[in-house]
Amino acid sequence: MLSELDLSAIYLTFKLASLTTLILLVISPPLAWWLARSKHLFRPFVESLVALPLVLPPTVLGFYLLLSFSPDSYLGAFWIQLTGSGLAFSFSGLLIASIIYSLPFVVQPLQSAFVNLDKNYLEVAATLGFSPIKTFYKVVFPMTLPSFIIAGALGFAHTIGEFGVVLMIGGNIPGETQVLSITLFDHVETLQYQQAHILSFSLLAFSMLLLVLIYGVLQKRQKRLNDA
Repeated sequence: MLSELDLSAIYLTFKLASLTTLILLVISPPLAWWLARSKHLFRPFVESLVALPLVLPPTVLGFYLLLSFSPDSYLGAFWIQLTGSGLAFSFSGLLIASIIYSLPFVVQPLQSAFVNLDKNYLEVAATLGFSPIKTFYKVVFPMTLPSFIIAGALGFAHTIGEFGVVLMIGGNIPGETQVLSITLFDHVETLQYQQAHILSFSLLAFSMLLLVLIYGVLQKRQKRLNDA
């Protein structure tokens, strides 16, 4: 059976994944739109910076974020003055680290969708006098909705599976930073394989169900578009 610590880790993990995904779905579309359409000299640098978590070892990213979150750093000191608590080994620190670590998993699907978007629709919207914001919500968003669903699902699933970054930033504080991946590692390390099996299978079943639902929705939407 699952212990209170297991249930607490599950709740904390889904809370972290939900908040991370919501924030990324707010900040990623403007960034992805700029990367898809901009010809600025610094675009390759920004694009590389966004994609860096894909190739950088999580412990390396976690180490430098830990240094950035320390009370001796400008960011850490500012956060302490602002909130009265530190960023390192806190849920707030985990949230910021997760946003950075999962950023490319949300930005890249959106960027690809924006690149492949038919520009004729944008030109028609411009001739109708649509503002850029109205064009995005009335034209771009409906046409790229499947990519938004995929981006959100990838960001959510990736956050749930985080280990190296959350261990470096949050440590292993029950109820505060002890997420599911850390709890699972603790069970394996202490030879509690039954608990590890329960958590692993539950996570596997949830991930599979999530993917089936997402691809089912996308398939139905694509079928409706083809029928239209």
